[in-house]
Amino acid sequence: MSVDVPPASTRSRWISALRELGLVAVMFLVYKIGRIAATGHVGEAFDNAHKVWDLEHWLHLPGELSVQNRLMSWHWLVEVANCYYAYVHFPATVICLIWLYVRRPAHYRWTRNVLALLTGTALLVHFGFPLAPPRMLTDTGMLDLGRIYGPAVYGAPETDQLSNQYAAMPSLHVGWAVVVAITLITATSARWRGLWLLHPVITLLVVVTTGNHYWLDAIAAVALLLIAYALMRPFYPSSRTVAVPDAEILPVLDVSPDTGTAPHPRMPVEEPVLRR
Repeated sequence: MSVDVPPASTRSRWISALRELGLVAVMFLVYKIGRIAATGHVGEAFDNAHKVWDLEHWLHLPGELSVQNRLMSWHWLVEVANCYYAYVHFPATVICLIWLYVRRPAHYRWTRNVLALLTGTALLVHFGFPLAPPRMLTDTGMLDLGRIYGPAVYGAPETDQLSNQYAAMPSLHVGWAVVVAITLITATSARWRGLWLLHPVITLLVVVTTGNHYWLDAIAAVALLLIAYALMRPFYPSSRTVAVPDAEILPVLDVSPDTGTAPHPRMPVEEPVLRR
């Protein structure tokens, strides 16, 4: 018979989890407030939009309009894309962070910091480079597929007080999706973990075809993410492991009615640590 002694640090773990949840909530609130505060400059946002549109054509990038027109051939696929844009971006990131917190705490801290750095830098870009998304460039033929087919994430720009719709660059949808994919690939050992790369690829196609972002928005997000990774590289979880102190070792009592075996302590748990 084996009996596990309950851990004595359950309460402290709950406190730590609540503190971390509060920290993430505060960071998200600060970002939302800053994003809303960056609204305005409508004329500048549309001027920048036409500049980005012309630059993409000069770079011979695939036109957002041609990609959107191809998607319009399958109305059911349009609705799938709208749902992916509306319902996958934020929940997928939250679920990833929760899983990391529970199963890979060292990777969680590093990933949280990367996301915070990426998001904070993106907020500065929103202030300095307001940009109307392609769905607002009606003179180019682009359509707002969310408002036409649903579900719609944004209301009319004139009355929407909950978001800054003139903050297309960089695309945090793409940036966060790349972080989720890279984190799950590096923090797991499943044979098919490379399939997580489908998440940012699908996200990229969705944000472009629905008219919410330009190709350059995604490129800008990846560029900022590379800077965030470079700055956080010294703190990446190393391959070194540390043993849990003896006080945290959970004894396992293996008692045989025939032999009367003495209790044996459980082996120390090893966990990756952050480089200092």
